[in-house]
Amino acid sequence: MSGTMSSIAKYPFLRQDFAASLVVFLVALPLCVGVAVASGVPAELGLVTGIVGGIVVGLLPGSSLQVSGPAAGLTVLVYEAVDTYGLPALGVIVLAAGLLQLAMGALRLGRWFRAISLSVVEGMLAGIGLVIIAGQLYAAAGLKAPASGLDKIAGLPGAFADAAGSTEALASLAVGVGTVAVMVLWKRLPGRVRTVPGALAAVVLATLAVFAFSLPVATVEVNGLLDSIQPPGADAFGELASVGIFGTIMAFTLIASAESLFSAAAVDRLHDGPRTQYDKELMAQGAGNTFCGVLGALPMTAVIVRSSANVQAGARTKASRVLHGVWLLLFAALLPGALAWIPLPALAGILVHAGWKLIPFRQVVALWRSHRGEAVILIVTAVSIVAVNMFEGVLIGLALSVVKTAWDASHLKLEIVDKGAGPVQAHLSGNATFLGLPKILGSLEALPQDRPVELDLSGLHHLDHACRTALKSWAERHSSSGTDPVKVTGPAKAAEPMKVTEPERATVV
Repeated sequence: MSGTMSSIAKYPFLRQDFAASLVVFLVALPLCVGVAVASGVPAELGLVTGIVGGIVVGLLPGSSLQVSGPAAGLTVLVYEAVDTYGLPALGVIVLAAGLLQLAMGALRLGRWFRAISLSVVEGMLAGIGLVIIAGQLYAAAGLKAPASGLDKIAGLPGAFADAAGSTEALASLAVGVGTVAVMVLWKRLPGRVRTVPGALAAVVLATLAVFAFSLPVATVEVNGLLDSIQPPGADAFGELASVGIFGTIMAFTLIASAESLFSAAAVDRLHDGPRTQYDKELMAQGAGNTFCGVLGALPMTAVIVRSSANVQAGARTKASRVLHGVWLLLFAALLPGALAWIPLPALAGILVHAGWKLIPFRQVVALWRSHRGEAVILIVTAVSIVAVNMFEGVLIGLALSVVKTAWDASHLKLEIVDKGAGPVQAHLSGNATFLGLPKILGSLEALPQDRPVELDLSGLHHLDHACRTALKSWAERHSSSGTDPVKVTGPAKAAEPMKVTEPERATVV
């Protein structure tokens, strides 16, 4: 009795965490398998990443309640990497990305990922979502998807036409559509029913339907857990001689890190427990990816779907995510043959649903109404990922974000007040940099030469050397025709550099 009491005192939230771990396990199981199949790797590797994300990352400090594992957001990138460099090289890429994350965490760079434009991140997820949806629609019909994102989208009408003429393709497509329908409608069912995660229910119902009606639908190929784990060998490390692989490693690192840390910020808003320590969380993700790389498994990120399920199920400590990893391990060890019953179009349906949720429709509409420039960055990033590839699409988005920031920082407004008599008043506000000079000087030089001018700089936040020099030169030219000297008012820092000597007719007040 005393032992039981001491255990309760040591783990006061064990009951809540135990219950939450079962919910997260049921949510994670179909997603781990679905992400692996969609990435073009053995299904068991998705379970391996889920196990590492639960047990290894779950034990490390950083974020106490967010759950890590294979993510739909990296599906496209993993598929491209495996297609380009082969499955053995995947472990090398993931290992290198994990080591980079560890280094960035040690250098305390984790917090700086929060400075990445939210529009770029949401645009990245939207682009990934579009590519996932397009690719998995082919998989749902049992067809081979084209390689590029544009080809996937452009080829959909032809793919549906081909599917319409094939009984096997129609049966497969029906299973995929049914899976999506179950997941969408599951949220409208009574609360007791919804204790079973929608993804798991959809897979189970699809599996039952396939076997009940003997549908000609492909199922998951099972290789066995130990056979699927292939640590990278010397030949795989030889791929590092290819320059292109370093771009892929950087893409894995940046995207996985950004997605994990943005997820951590979102999870922190869902609970009142300890806040995320971003540098430690980045190192935890790095340790997990290093471990996955050694095992030749999929890369991992923190996953908002599992993390929110963990919080909503009542988890209080990191024990829930560790236990979910234990349940995945037990399933992979004791029931691996159960994977062979899962229809592939059902997994495609789960990924279509996940891809749809990655597209921030409401955010785009809200941004377009209030911050149109941010909306443009989001849309361009998404389209670039579809049209080019993941890495270059994100770089385009980041470049646009930097350009927009530079533009905003150099925003300068000139207001002219001319009452018809007396001096013309010119009010400058914003940030006066060389980027705004052509427009400002054009407006000032258009003022009547025979009228005195009062230039008010009090609304300026910044005045760079180029603008100070140009405004001083303009003031001298305007006053040289016999007009009263230009009067400049404003903060000392803005007005002081424009002081001129007495023979020059411009004066500063």
